[in-house]
Amino acid sequence: MAGSVLVNAPLRVVDSHTAGEPTRVIVDGGPDLGDGPMAARLRRFAEHHDDLRRTAILEPRGSDALVGALLSPPAEPDCATGVLFFNNVGYLGMCGHGAIGLAVTLAYLDRVGLGPMRFDTPVGVVDVDLATANRVTIENVPSYRHRHDVAVDVPGIGSVRGDVAWGGNWFYLVDQESIGERVPIALPYEAELTDIAKRIKSALTVQGITGADGAEIDHIELMGPPRAADAHGRNFVLCPGGAYDRSPCGTGTSAKLACLAAEGALKPGEAWIQESMIGSRFVGRYRKGTDGAVIPSITGEAFVCAETTLIHQPGDPFADGIA
Repeated sequence: MAGSVLVNAPLRVVDSHTAGEPTRVIVDGGPDLGDGPMAARLRRFAEHHDDLRRTAILEPRGSDALVGALLSPPAEPDCATGVLFFNNVGYLGMCGHGAIGLAVTLAYLDRVGLGPMRFDTPVGVVDVDLATANRVTIENVPSYRHRHDVAVDVPGIGSVRGDVAWGGNWFYLVDQESIGERVPIALPYEAELTDIAKRIKSALTVQGITGADGAEIDHIELMGPPRAADAHGRNFVLCPGGAYDRSPCGTGTSAKLACLAAEGALKPGEAWIQESMIGSRFVGRYRKGTDGAVIPSITGEAFVCAETTLIHQPGDPFADGIA
């Protein structure tokens, strides 16, 4: 691993939240990751600059809920920027709330104007439409249901059934009745829901249930009824680092749209209003893709909440974060 990039080059960051979920965009001071596809740059980031990820995300500068975004020149020439997403335990192929937050951040910095733009990510190009300074629609990567009604035996809970779906990350989606409606999807039950989701994730690993080509299912999405009369569902999403998503989760909503489409329960272009655990919302729609996939679009709002510089001071024992 290379030495810290921050010793002589402080990081300038802009923080935002999308429907309550924070994103920290590194706008200056990041490493040169070279040329080539964003997936190759992500590997270089992980192999040679993981200290940057830890510094930006972990305590004492960050938190388990925070998602980072490192800007990089796009490999695709028609993109406004390339972006690499990461969290407290590693790296993400795509992040829906992060892409929304990134668009609002770039507008705040006067690097983009209102209207359509594209982001180059490790899992493909994402189309983005900045309708106002805060309201954004992203068209995500092709999403699909990989397996339907998959049973997993979860210690302390029993047999749970759910769908395995791809929405830019791998999800196991469980309807609330499968875990017992005794635990509502609401903020006062965060500890109980986190425990249930962690148990499910561990059971999937032990029982060898994966995404395509053996990919780890690193997100658990519990689905329940909405609170608002005009909404269609409410979710609790456990992210890979053990924190729950404060937003309705862009890739998780994409995975949900793929499952609804596979069931014939949602028509192309029809709106699906998804509430989060804290009551914030995304509006999801899809159009048909190829080979049974759908192309989801997610609309939400983000707001810039901080602009700062992250500094390494000599002698700081936690300069690279508290791991």
